[in-house]
Amino acid sequence: MLYSAYEMGKGWFAGASAAARLGSDWWSSPANPFAYSGAGEAVSAALDVFSHAAAPRGKPEFGLASTMIDGKMVTVTEEIVDRKPFGQLKRFVRAGAPSDDPKLLIVAPMSGHYATLLRGTVERMLPNHDVYVTDWRDAKMAPQSAGTFDLDDYIDYVMDWLAAITPEGSPRAHVLAVCQPSVPVYAAVALMSASKHPALPATLTMMGGPIDTRSAPTAVNTLAMQRPFAWFQQNVIVKVPQYYPGAGRTVYPGFLQLAGFMSMNLGNHMVSHWELFKHLVQGDGDSADATKAFYEEYRSVCDMTSEFYLQTIDTVFQNHLLPRGEMTHRGVPVDPGAITDVALFAIEGERDDISGIGQTRASLELAVNLAPERKHYFMVQGVGHYGIFNGSKWRLIIAPEVEAFIRGLTPNVPLHGEGLHEAHIDMDPAQGVEFA
Repeated sequence: MLYSAYEMGKGWFAGASAAARLGSDWWSSPANPFAYSGAGEAVSAALDVFSHAAAPRGKPEFGLASTMIDGKMVTVTEEIVDRKPFGQLKRFVRAGAPSDDPKLLIVAPMSGHYATLLRGTVERMLPNHDVYVTDWRDAKMAPQSAGTFDLDDYIDYVMDWLAAITPEGSPRAHVLAVCQPSVPVYAAVALMSASKHPALPATLTMMGGPIDTRSAPTAVNTLAMQRPFAWFQQNVIVKVPQYYPGAGRTVYPGFLQLAGFMSMNLGNHMVSHWELFKHLVQGDGDSADATKAFYEEYRSVCDMTSEFYLQTIDTVFQNHLLPRGEMTHRGVPVDPGAITDVALFAIEGERDDISGIGQTRASLELAVNLAPERKHYFMVQGVGHYGIFNGSKWRLIIAPEVEAFIRGLTPNVPLHGEGLHEAHIDMDPAQGVEFA
C-alpha cells in the first residue's frame, strides 16, 4: 500500500514538474513582457526550483568519458567485467594507460543510492589507477527468480570480484570501501586472510564506515537502537508493486531511505534550495547548475532487498557482532585477528553525522595481529559524510593520501591520529553541499 501510494504521488509530481517547467520557460521567455520585471524573474526561478525538485529520476550514468594521464587527455570507456543477479562489476578502461597502474576496486554503498553517487570518487582515482566499481542493482528490478540477497551474499560478491580482477600471477589489488560496505568488505578481507585466499588484496581503505557503531553514536545509530527489530520488519519493509520486474519481492524502498536522510538535515536542504532560488534570480547559472547536479544524484534512489537490510540492522547496528567477535559468514567466524598481510587505512570526517568519529577507526583496533606500521588513520577536519569521498577536500587532501597508501608509502598522517593532519580548504561549491 505504501509503495503504491508513493508511485501515485510520484506520477502526480511528474505532471506538476512538467507544468512548472513550462511555466518557468514562459516567465523567462523574451516574448513575455513580464519576463523583464523582477516579479517575472522570481516566478520563473520559483517554478524552476519546484520543477527540478518534483521531477522523477532513474538510474544516472557515470558519464566519465575521459581522464588525464601524464598530462594527456585519454578516452575512458565502461566495461562490464562480471554480472550477477544483484549487481555487476564495472571497469573504467583508459586508452593507452600504463599496464602497471594499481588495480583499485571501489566498493559502493548499497544504501539507497546508486553507485554513481561515487562519481567524484571514481573520477579522482582514474588518472593513476585501473578502477573497478561495484554497480549494485535496484532490488525492484530483480525478479523473484533471481533469489535472495543478504549480507552474506554481499561478502561473497566482494570476494568473487576480487578474484575476477586478480588472476593468478598478477599483482594484488587494492580496495576502497565507502561508508556502508566497510563492514562486509572488512569481513571479506578477514575471511580471505584466514583461508589464505589467492586474491587477498594488498590494501584496504575504509572511509566513514560503521565498523563499531557503539563509538560516537549518530542519529542513524540511535534510531536503529531505539526501535526493536520487529519494528523495522513491520514498518519499513514493503512489497514491490506488480508493474516492476521484481513484483512481490520484499524490499526497503529507496524513497524511505531518502526521506530519512533529508529529514536529518532538513534545515540545510531548505537553505540549499533557497540559495538555488537566489542563484536563478541573479542569473548565476554555474552555481545553480552545481546545486542541481548534486540533487540530481542525491534524489536518484533504489531499493534494497529486505534480507540485506534487516540482516545489516541486526548485525551492524543492533548487536554489533563484528566488534564483539560474534559475526559469522555462512557459519564461519569472521576473525579480524586473521588480518596480518593487508595494510589498513581508516578515514573519518570530523563532521560526519552518519558514521561518528571512532566507528571506522575501530577496524584498526580489531586487527590485533596486524603490525602497527601497517595501520593508518586520518581524521579530516571540517568534513561531513559526503565530503569524505566527494568535493575539494576529497580531491586535494584525502585522495593524495589514499594514493600514497596504495603505492606502499606511509600516508602523510600520523598513526592513530596523534597530532592530526589539519585541513583548511573550503568546500568547493561546484561539488554540492557538505552534508549527508
